[in-house]
Amino acid sequence: MTEKTITSAQRRNIFDRLQQLAEALPGQTEAVLKGFCATDVEWRAAHPINEMQGCDAVSGKIWEPLKRALPDLERRDQIFVAGSYEGRDYIAAVGNYCGTFRSDWLGIPSNGQAIYLRYGEVYQIRDGRIVQANCLWDILDFIRQAGFWPIAPSLGMEGMWSGPITGDGLRFEGSDADQSAASIAQTLAMHGTLSEHSDRERLDREALLTMPQKEHWHPKMMWYGPSGIGTTRGLQGFVDYHQLPFRIAFDRPQGTLEEVHAARRAKGAGHYIRIGDGPYSVTGGWPSVYAIHNGGGFAGTTPTGRPVTMRVMDFYLHHEGLIRENWVPLDMLDLLNQMGFDVFERLESAFRRGRV
Repeated sequence: MTEKTITSAQRRNIFDRLQQLAEALPGQTEAVLKGFCATDVEWRAAHPINEMQGCDAVSGKIWEPLKRALPDLERRDQIFVAGSYEGRDYIAAVGNYCGTFRSDWLGIPSNGQAIYLRYGEVYQIRDGRIVQANCLWDILDFIRQAGFWPIAPSLGMEGMWSGPITGDGLRFEGSDADQSAASIAQTLAMHGTLSEHSDRERLDREALLTMPQKEHWHPKMMWYGPSGIGTTRGLQGFVDYHQLPFRIAFDRPQGTLEEVHAARRAKGAGHYIRIGDGPYSVTGGWPSVYAIHNGGGFAGTTPTGRPVTMRVMDFYLHHEGLIRENWVPLDMLDLLNQMGFDVFERLESAFRRGRV
């Protein structure tokens, strides 16, 4: 059961501080970070940023370059929830950074236009300060908006993610404990159906449409996938444009939910967060999935036989007794890199052509 240990004041303070960080002037980000982060904060971010420690490193390697690239940066949260898991307190958010792309960033050429950087973020809080940050920024979608597409066309729809249909994603006052517990329980029950379905015995469209996962998804479900996969609607859309191609491409541990998580833990994967906050739930791992890339078709790739891990977060809205919406930040660039596909190498090559 999710423990209610993060106060309303702490939620509001972290929300305000993150807004302040996004809008800090160049040269001020380290001071802002030190105002609400532990000095030795562990910061984990999407590829190619990856992992670092300490406010000075986070400022110099993440926020100062981003502020130079988007000098009018602002933060727009769509979901802001909190809860506790295994004695650790977390705040989790989905939204977009917005700004004008004035200077190159991460080797991506600027275009001088408005651009969005989609994020899923989970912060571990101790004594009111951030001690660990997990930031899955959709950098592939940023590349797409900048005018370059380095992989095969997405099967789902590319574009902005919608906010929750209920319009109540910013949860500053906390939520009913029983509802919160029911939300994460429903999510884990759905995860159990995915774990227990044997791809090795039967993996086809009809099997995925009729297996017990259908008991948990709303008829008008929306599945918001990362750039490179895209957004789908309804169980049929989810199966056709993501689930079936994904399960064909990646051979994963199977069995009961407990057996699957034990197999993942043996490979260094698993959940660091499982929380419920009213009608919302969140799970995530760094990484959370371990698989072998044995099948073709994912993002236009051919099978490599390589073991891969996936940095993933899942944010769920539980509505009308079912899972209505699922937002899925996933570090696609890290995953593709493990498969031998370096998006930034291709990006550099494309913009180097014709130059002396």
